[in-house]
Amino acid sequence: MLDRILLQAPVYLLVFVRCFALILTLPMFSMRSASRIAKVALAGYMAFFIFGNINQNVYAPYINEDGLFSFIYILILIGEALIGIIMGFFISIIFAAFSAAGQFLAFQMGLSAASSYDALSQVENPLMGQFFNLVAMLVFMQTHWFQKLFLQGLVTSFSSLNALSIATANEKLAMFMVKGLSSLFSDALVIALPVMGTLFLITVSTGLLTKAAPQMNLLSEGFPIMILVAFTIIAFAMPSIIDFFVRSFNKGFADLENLFLSISGGV
Repeated sequence: MLDRILLQAPVYLLVFVRCFALILTLPMFSMRSASRIAKVALAGYMAFFIFGNINQNVYAPYINEDGLFSFIYILILIGEALIGIIMGFFISIIFAAFSAAGQFLAFQMGLSAASSYDALSQVENPLMGQFFNLVAMLVFMQTHWFQKLFLQGLVTSFSSLNALSIATANEKLAMFMVKGLSSLFSDALVIALPVMGTLFLITVSTGLLTKAAPQMNLLSEGFPIMILVAFTIIAFAMPSIIDFFVRSFNKGFADLENLFLSISGGV
């Protein structure tokens, strides 16, 4: 296998570039604290196992017989990196929906000011956003989606999509990204709306009671009440939230696979 890789090093480099671009944009692997050497090693390890399962005849006309790089080959390298970035960016959109749901909850609970740097999303994120982001990452790892992404998703992408086919699919890619961004906010609202609605009713109730009996000063007590109620609802709704996480991952991977099949001319 190593001799075959050395003889067909330009093709192996194309596989490596797609794997490396995916790792650089994938949540958790894209963290600055992750070792760059480990990222390169993992990309090379993945490319080693995928290399024998791809159709190399697609790129054969664009690779010089002497193995030297050409301008067309560099463009193909950029295309392979773009495919990996698209896959990783779409997975990041799925995780961003959970983080956005936490931000909606934090604003309604009065914890929006309690924000710090989130290593997973690499932005300033409220505590509730970090909590949902961490839960989503644990569910993603526990349900073996990393293995499915690396062992099944990448192999499927190589069998159905290449850098040459995306050159004429600009409209499909744009529509896919717009659809992904719109689903980000809809999924975030689905997660956060039950708690947000309950907290809104509590706020209205305390406002009416304070207006009826000003001496009670319920608004000063409303802050701890809303936090307690919010965490209670989240605790009881956590099984349903986790189930929604899993269904979101299923739908996201199905949409990504349908995109690749439509670009490659499949069903």
